[in-house]
Amino acid sequence: MNHSSLPAVVAVIPCKDLDVAEAWWTRLGFTRPSDQAYDGYRILSDDAGLRVHLTDAVAEWLVPGRNPFGVYIYTPRVEACAATMIDAIIGPSRKPEHQPWGMYEIALNGPDDLLVRIGWPSCLLLEGVDQL
Repeated sequence: MNHSSLPAVVAVIPCKDLDVAEAWWTRLGFTRPSDQAYDGYRILSDDAGLRVHLTDAVAEWLVPGRNPFGVYIYTPRVEACAATMIDAIIGPSRKPEHQPWGMYEIALNGPDDLLVRIGWPSCLLLEGVDQL
């Protein structure tokens, strides 16, 4: 795993089925090192250094259709993520949109009904600053 020397906050996401959740995150470009083997816990990362941790959920935490958890991913790859995850996009347009709060984003229904928003500041896209 590529460990960053920068401080970070990383979401720890409870999951009913770690294999299903990992496969979903893999579609977004996250991977787990082949030598990582922790019971009930997985650490995934992508090429840009984004990370997410998955853990076995306590049984009563996740009620279908009522998951209280959510994550927001800041990345200029909004369009690419939307194309990859079209079947998981929430909302009638099924495409990224500029939001009043200044973000160009999509919302996804993730594993166990986790809300996953993926966005990038609209002003950076409009100024052509779309690379990290």
